[in-house]
Amino acid sequence: MTEEQKEQIKDLRGKGVGYKKIAQCIGLSENTVKSFCRRTAMQKEEVAAPIKSDSVCECCGKPMAQIPGRKKRRFCSDACRQKWWNNHLHLVQRKAVYPLVCRHCGRIFEVYGNSRRKYCSHACYIAERFGGCKSARTKLSVAVRGDCP
Repeated sequence: MTEEQKEQIKDLRGKGVGYKKIAQCIGLSENTVKSFCRRTAMQKEEVAAPIKSDSVCECCGKPMAQIPGRKKRRFCSDACRQKWWNNHLHLVQRKAVYPLVCRHCGRIFEVYGNSRRKYCSHACYIAERFGGCKSARTKLSVAVRGDCP
């Protein structure tokens, strides 16, 4: 790449022209132009525009910067996002909720995401695994499984 090409890239990039257009005008590959711009830390004028800070975090209320042209941020950090969603579980739109019957106790329970689950709790799993048919079960459980006398 010649010094003249470098100057042309700097000039066009400063005006807000994209990598592809610059590459076509100068006769270089798009990746060459992109690499040069990144190495010299050049940006479009739109990207370097002032950042708006008119929004606040939904969890902690801390002011946040919004970058123009990107999706609006709702939370200032991952920790705030997780904390907010854990406190607002009723707003989660769960689509993979399965009603199942516990193999051990016969209790009907709902599980999210795993339709192959067999037990309602770890205690039922342990009782079934190590207690077998001798453990105290309800008649419903025996009727559902049908393998124990």
